[in-house]
Amino acid sequence: MSLIPNIPPKLFSFSAVAVGYLLIDDATANEQNAMGNWLMLVAQVLSTNAFYKQVMAERGLDSGPTNSSAGVNTQNTNNSNYSYNKYYNNINFSEDDTKQTIEMLKRMINALNQEIDEIKKSM
Repeated sequence: MSLIPNIPPKLFSFSAVAVGYLLIDDATANEQNAMGNWLMLVAQVLSTNAFYKQVMAERGLDSGPTNSSAGVNTQNTNNSNYSYNKYYNNINFSEDDTKQTIEMLKRMINALNQEIDEIKKSM
């Protein structure tokens, strides 16, 4: 099971912006700060774990599975110049992925329009 959708990286980043704006409703500054710090901690744990797995794979010490479902091989590549651009340039998004991306964008636009309407009502 993959929690990460097969969408372009910029869209994935934009979805975080949309979620961030949606989470600030009805929250005090202190609540927003607490939630933001909690999310940053989660992100740091994920980032640290993923990076350490890459280091171990580069050293040939990781016998765990590769990220083959995402198309990225984390096994020892003996290539210190590995670039994620190589990964993104080799992705072929299917028609289904494109449809999912369009649906996700439509939902995000709808949510943002609702937020705009709520802001207008409160003015």
